[in-house]
Amino acid sequence: MRKVKPASDYPPEEGRYLRGNHFSPIAVVVTLNGDYEHVPPAVESLVRAAIENGAALAGTLQTANVGIEKIVVNVVANPNIRYLLICGNEVKGHLSGEALCALIDKGVDPRRVIVGTRAPTAYLFNIPVTAIERFRKQLTLVDLREETDPGVVREAVHACCQEHPTPFKRYSLYDPGAWLEPPISTKITWRITRPEEVEEWEIEEVLKQIEGGK
Repeated sequence: MRKVKPASDYPPEEGRYLRGNHFSPIAVVVTLNGDYEHVPPAVESLVRAAIENGAALAGTLQTANVGIEKIVVNVVANPNIRYLLICGNEVKGHLSGEALCALIDKGVDPRRVIVGTRAPTAYLFNIPVTAIERFRKQLTLVDLREETDPGVVREAVHACCQEHPTPFKRYSLYDPGAWLEPPISTKITWRITRPEEVEEWEIEEVLKQIEGGK
């Protein structure tokens, strides 16, 4: 089975996550419906269950913009990651879990807005489109939104790490080996520091700012 070294700066962005086996085929995202500074024990247990059972990365997601951008750049820096598992209760108001699933399924439109989500600020202004496209090609989504049982997460991670197809809920999971293209090393540009404050009517001006490198 083909495995490769991640980018030298992997994972390039800091965040609320734990690092595990960087040759693992799965990263786990737990949506955080609550205070970012006070992570509930139930959420922490999901993150720990993923790492302790072999995930490459596992952490929380709260926002549908910068939070997702961090996930994208960290994943594309490691071609060994071939699955993204999303679990936990949806983030009220942000709808971050829905936005992340929609990104993998449908991508972004020319204005950098995630297609097919009701999330009000699902804008990816601070990362290259090439990273977004690679993220979508590299990954298979394991959608366990609203799942809060660490045992189920452990079972899913275990299935993804097997050499042969393993049944798990509606999926057939196994480790397909590293993505064939080399890692992409990129970081968030922070040209737009508060995307949640961008209004619909401002997006075109924001895009001009991004394209102009200002």
